[in-house]
Amino acid sequence: MKRREIIKGITLIPFGGTILGGMLPNGSVAAQPAPLVKRDLVKELGIRTFINAAGTYTAMTASLMHEEVLETINNSSKVFCMLNEVHDKVGEKIAKIVHSEAAMVTAGAFSALTLGMAGILTGTDQKKITQLPTRLEENGMKSEVIIQKSHFDGYEKALLNTGVTMVPVETAEDVDRAVNAKTASMHFLNCNALEGKIMHEEWLQLAKKHNLPTSIDIAADVPPVENLWRFNDMGFSFVALSGGKAVRGPQSAGILMGKADIIAAARLNDSPNGRTIGRGMKVNKEEILGMYAALEMYVNQDHEKEWKMWEDRVSLITNAVNKIDSVTVTVSVPPIANHSPKMKIAWDKNKIKLTRTSLGEKLRTGEPSIEMISWGGDENSIELTVFMLSKGEEKIVAKRLKEELTQALA
Repeated sequence: MKRREIIKGITLIPFGGTILGGMLPNGSVAAQPAPLVKRDLVKELGIRTFINAAGTYTAMTASLMHEEVLETINNSSKVFCMLNEVHDKVGEKIAKIVHSEAAMVTAGAFSALTLGMAGILTGTDQKKITQLPTRLEENGMKSEVIIQKSHFDGYEKALLNTGVTMVPVETAEDVDRAVNAKTASMHFLNCNALEGKIMHEEWLQLAKKHNLPTSIDIAADVPPVENLWRFNDMGFSFVALSGGKAVRGPQSAGILMGKADIIAAARLNDSPNGRTIGRGMKVNKEEILGMYAALEMYVNQDHEKEWKMWEDRVSLITNAVNKIDSVTVTVSVPPIANHSPKMKIAWDKNKIKLTRTSLGEKLRTGEPSIEMISWGGDENSIELTVFMLSKGEEKIVAKRLKEELTQALA
């Protein structure tokens, strides 16, 4: 063989001396490489999996992504892109869907709240951006956020991370008294709306009266699908949404949507920019594109059909357990957050020797493992939701509940 042919042949020989689907230089047939073995690390590491009849709790890894979303994530993982361009293109598409001037994918709703608040405080001033979250007033920034007392739930920590102070109010008169030169914005927690004295429209009117921006946390407040754009249409300055709940995007993703100037400033406070409060809130290209794919799917799906499916699942489980002596089933729909059918299965503790905690543990340690809402509440009841169940799992849930409640009859 000529030297050039020999070199060409050598470059085709992988480690081990075989050519993929070809022949060796001496003319003999090369051995075929072993097929790639896919590893199931969840199984390999002994991580417990379960049927999720509880809901989209972060600790339970929230929701499951659709195959189309996973395909988007997988395909985008094979190429390089400029991260800011991915943000730009996806942000434009999401903004159109949610009726906002601008939007961006964040590292969850908590991150969206922090970055949105940072955007209000700093604007596009690079010096201010590098100073967060310390000495706001010394660095020319406002430092107070007005919030209703009933809207404190722990997640205001996302705003506190920027260095602001929360100022509690109850009435419109309280708002008027609280506003001063230090006031940066007014914050609203949507899931606690009914517990406060000031509703959305009045809150926005008060903000307009005092020329203040407004933020709203709607983390788990979809469905209904209309909530994706409802609060942008109302006029809130920015809206924070979880991406990994009902929308079924990556759990570590969320959406910040709102006024263009705030989103632009939030982007400057975020990764990949250095020396920013959001540098550690990095969202990779796969999550950004996966979040967009999930949102697009969610908006275009048949929501009436989905609701009917939930009702059918509720009926199946109800029919399986409500004939057991002393067992009663109550179905409700939370008015705002986690707006889907929720079941409460209660029993007479004198007839069925179970507690809420013990039934939860029996279901958790059974085969297959099932998670329900077994904390808090009455000791002679357990709660569950059906909207995170996969097809057919409602039958397993019904069977296991019937077994445990029947066995515990005195």
